[in-house]
Amino acid sequence: MIFALLDAVNIASNHNAALCIVRSEDSSDIEADKKTDITILEKAKTYLNELNVETLLLDAKKEEGVNGIIKAIAAATSEWGADALVVGTANGRGLEHFYVGSVAEQLIAKVGSLILLVRPQKG
Repeated sequence: MIFALLDAVNIASNHNAALCIVRSEDSSDIEADKKTDITILEKAKTYLNELNVETLLLDAKKEEGVNGIIKAIAAATSEWGADALVVGTANGRGLEHFYVGSVAEQLIAKVGSLILLVRPQKG
């Protein structure tokens, strides 16, 4: 997530744009994840206080799995009127690589704005 955040900050800074930081996870321990996610978002907002930053923690339906996350991201992007969506990915192989590709493909189909996929740096 950190590399996607840094790229999003650079884009927002260079274009004097507002930035909405969104975090969403699909996990079995929803309450613990929510506390962790809120902490991460608040730290990011504090760190980026010179930018016009809004944070948003998405609630995805657990029973919908990754489809719920994709729907939540697409809805938030639309509601916020975002011109671009910067998405952090994992450097996966095999099934994980297929999964990330599938998520990206679904986001492209559901989100009407520009999408930038950012993978973590190697090493």
